[in-house]
Amino acid sequence: MPKVLLTGSAGFIGYHVFKRLQKEGVDVLGVDNLNNYYDVNLKLGRLKDCGFDLEGIAYGRVVNSPQGGRFLQLNLEERAGSAALFQKEPFDLVCHLAAQPGVRYSLENPHAYIDSNIVAFLNILEGCRHSKVSHLVYASSSSVYGLNSKIPFTVEDSVDHPVSLYAATKKSNELMAHCYSYLYDLPVTGLRFFTVYGPWGRPDMALFKFTKAILANKPLPVFNHGELERDFTYVDDIVEGITRILFGPTPQGDPDWLQNPATARSLKPYHIYNIGNGHPVKLLDFISAIEKAVGKKAVIDSMPMQPGDVYRTWADTAALQRDYHFHPQTPIEEGVKRFVEWYIDYYRPESV
Repeated sequence: MPKVLLTGSAGFIGYHVFKRLQKEGVDVLGVDNLNNYYDVNLKLGRLKDCGFDLEGIAYGRVVNSPQGGRFLQLNLEERAGSAALFQKEPFDLVCHLAAQPGVRYSLENPHAYIDSNIVAFLNILEGCRHSKVSHLVYASSSSVYGLNSKIPFTVEDSVDHPVSLYAATKKSNELMAHCYSYLYDLPVTGLRFFTVYGPWGRPDMALFKFTKAILANKPLPVFNHGELERDFTYVDDIVEGITRILFGPTPQGDPDWLQNPATARSLKPYHIYNIGNGHPVKLLDFISAIEKAVGKKAVIDSMPMQPGDVYRTWADTAALQRDYHFHPQTPIEEGVKRFVEWYIDYYRPESV
């Protein structure tokens, strides 16, 4: 069984991947800095659900879970600490999900995105390079498509016009990964996530904010007057895709690349995939699914388009289906229902 480093393991997607690896008995070390971008108690709740004793968690200390796996609180921006991590632990595989998320927050605190998404990623690449990791899988984002108007978004599209610093850092990650793959033969796979949602989701995301507002009978802000579409992808489907790729065949270089230079591949072991549902949903239809699950009507506060937003996301997942025979299966109504059930059980709102 390979030893896995999973960064961002107390985050939304990272928590779900960690639970999956626990279930399968994988030797996994989860790393997270537990920053306060959003409620730290939610991150601690995820760790508790993974079996960790919260009283034992301290910066720089590895703790064990009786359910399997270990956890280390560490800031990956710290060069010395990141280097020491790879020196102490001979990882076979690395799944790098740690990042500073959020499009709108990047307008308020741009430096956080350089520190978390650029500096920390460089430290991960250096660790993988020097310790001969056999495969690095990392999180990119659908936001890299920026001003692209052609739909659906395909991995062969140009992604040179981002509209947020967050998107620019994710595009930078892809370029940095290619450099390390080319220079050091490091096998790397980037995954462009499309609007992931589900239980234990982030409070800054639409489903969380909308559910909270509807339950409290408060207006919910709907940008661009609801004329937005998103390729909402349920978190369990995302986890299935991540694990198939992480434990699947190692990426190989394309010897014919010079004659047919595809954007998502290279001469060296470098791949990029879209990982989304492949079916965009109108924002107002998404709200209707929440209303049905909650049993209440929403009070809509119609607002204009926000800086950094895009009108539509839509994933072409043909490459993922071709190489890994995988396509998400969870209908939007079912995924939203599961989230609302979790939210009510976890927060116990008085209005229910």
